[in-house]
Amino acid sequence: MNSIVQEKYKSNTQALNKIITDFDDKGEQFVNGKRNTIKLFDLGDLKINIKSFKVPNIFNQLAYKHLRKSKAQRSFEYANILIDKGIKTPFPIAYYEFTTTLLFKRSFYVSEHLIYDLTYRELIHDFNYPDYDAILRAFTRFTFKLHNLDVNFLDHSPGNTLIKKVGDDYEFYLVDLNRMKFSPLTFEDRIKNFARLTEHKSMVKTMSDEYAKCLNEDPEKVYNLMWSYTQEFQYKFNRKKELKKKFLFWR
Repeated sequence: MNSIVQEKYKSNTQALNKIITDFDDKGEQFVNGKRNTIKLFDLGDLKINIKSFKVPNIFNQLAYKHLRKSKAQRSFEYANILIDKGIKTPFPIAYYEFTTTLLFKRSFYVSEHLIYDLTYRELIHDFNYPDYDAILRAFTRFTFKLHNLDVNFLDHSPGNTLIKKVGDDYEFYLVDLNRMKFSPLTFEDRIKNFARLTEHKSMVKTMSDEYAKCLNEDPEKVYNLMWSYTQEFQYKFNRKKELKKKFLFWR
């Protein structure tokens, strides 16, 4: 077992080790996905969130063992980078990796658990959500902040930003952090980063309008490019889904 524990949680190392050992049998189920599982545990008075990554295929077992950082390690390291940049994410506590002599097996990412009010996904499904326009525009300004800080969040998708109402304002927290790039973004990179968020033209119009204000750019130019990237992503996404259905039908 390989593990790294954040300095402020070093005194909890033994308790954390025990929680990881008992992960499959204990804990409160939070997300039970096809690829990954998230459970909640108590660490003293603190609620913690543990993401268990699925054992990768044989090729990635070799790659993660010898060539690449694991998803858990990247999540932990990227969370620390975000915090250093002043970007919110549930505080990273630790990561764990289990390997054999030749192969990579399981990994876990541990963070503080955040109580939040909604995700971007709610805005897709409920156009009457209270303060809808203000939240969507605030989210767009948050994305602009990411870009200005050289953060390209490659999984900038509906479930990966947690939104917390604080007074009359909104705070945004990034989760599912293992796919990121930290380098300056071109104009095209910035606009393409919105492509995975929604298929609704009305939302793209609002986001492009707010982003154009942030950039001091022509709103029509921003909208046309953002909608083009959105359509391109939706086409590829739906085509992949259809091909998968056909494959399952004929299998």
